[in-house]
Amino acid sequence: MEIYLVRHTETVCEKGICYGQSDVALAKPFDLVFENIISQLPQEAILFSSPLQRCVILANYIRSKIETISYQEDKRLMEMNFGDWEMKNWNDIQPEQLNPWMEDFVTIRATNGESFIELHARTTEFFSEQISKKTSKPIIIVTHAGVIRSLLCHHTALPLKDAFENKVDFGQVIKIEL
Repeated sequence: MEIYLVRHTETVCEKGICYGQSDVALAKPFDLVFENIISQLPQEAILFSSPLQRCVILANYIRSKIETISYQEDKRLMEMNFGDWEMKNWNDIQPEQLNPWMEDFVTIRATNGESFIELHARTTEFFSEQISKKTSKPIIIVTHAGVIRSLLCHHTALPLKDAFENKVDFGQVIKIEL
């Protein structure tokens, strides 16, 4: 089974802004990056997307260019919920809140948000559900860096604490085979 993990392209947010589950727009123009993404995907697939607009816009573009057997948005594919930190500059988050999370993002929750282990639980639930269907068609998942890192940890048995060893650029396509 082929699975293509696709990260959305750059957003309108300034560098250093924590935007997690905030529904921010994509930076324009994005057509050339979208075309590069399409060139790396199969011509027929089952397509899933995070429901956040930065993923839906890309997913709809993919749908317009390749034959999709089915399309579904799934909340389990949303980025980490950063709670009170959403749309704040990382430098403006109080050190007494941020530092414990930076030391153990796996189990410590962002203030009124979630931890990486909670994100990992929902993303691997989605992943396990899809691979149990044993489809012969490739699967494309349009999502976020945190979700992709989580799924790569699951696929390669990399400890969650080492998730950032998985570099995931904007607009990157990562193919895994099961």
